[in-house]
Amino acid sequence: MDFASADAEQKYAALAAQAAHAVVALDFDGTLAPIVEDPTQAHIHPAAGEVLIALARKVKAVAVVTGRPARQVLALGGLEEVGDALAAAGTELLVFGQYGNERWTSGSRRIVGPRPPVGLATLLRDLPRLLRQADASDAYIEDKGLAVAVHTRRLADPQAAFERLLEPLREAAQAHDLTLEPGKQVIEIRSPGMDKGLVVDRLVDTLGAKALLFAGDDLGDVEAFEALSAWEGEGLATLKVCSASGESTDPSPLAPRADVVVDGPDGVLDLLRRLTADAR
Repeated sequence: MDFASADAEQKYAALAAQAAHAVVALDFDGTLAPIVEDPTQAHIHPAAGEVLIALARKVKAVAVVTGRPARQVLALGGLEEVGDALAAAGTELLVFGQYGNERWTSGSRRIVGPRPPVGLATLLRDLPRLLRQADASDAYIEDKGLAVAVHTRRLADPQAAFERLLEPLREAAQAHDLTLEPGKQVIEIRSPGMDKGLVVDRLVDTLGAKALLFAGDDLGDVEAFEALSAWEGEGLATLKVCSASGESTDPSPLAPRADVVVDGPDGVLDLLRRLTADAR
């Protein structure tokens, strides 16, 4: 674990001291689950369930905040089983899918979300043509229901394909009043008006949190980091954690903004174990 900012160690100590009033929010891909070529096989780290259950007994709430559909991340993460264990301990797991457009809790066991955005069906119909024009016909199209993601990770030169696709997909998104979210060799197009920062704000407002930890790995987590910075200005204890795999040659865009940089999901879980032990 690398304390990236000068006062990060003090921030960690302040968070541990307020653990009983803290919300711990975690991205999924690259944070709780390793990045893999096939997104349908991105299963949660095998130790994550045990770590989350132990942590939940020490903090106010644990939430998973992801760009994936809630139903998909529940399956890949075995999170319903984690929720069962937390219910037995008298607490609750919250899952926010599709950047917060979907919400599931282990108490309600029901996914609540809006209808697909207007224009998404038309964009999906046009996508094969746009991929052909960018010489990326074999990019993997993931229909998320409320969004669509185009993955270039399987292509011969994934970064070059990503760069060729970025501008035409941005123009297509704008034409349909949709938002484009670039990530690590993936481009997601979804409805505007919701992001992980707004999820963080909602968690603080509804739960009355006095401390916040958010761990993420990519551009989609920037708004969450910005929300933590704003709440820090309001006097809350905060810790911004960047999951940056040591195996990757591309630096995480979150690293310069983070208080703590850890080595992928293994590092995230080590940090959560330490917080569980240090919680007061």
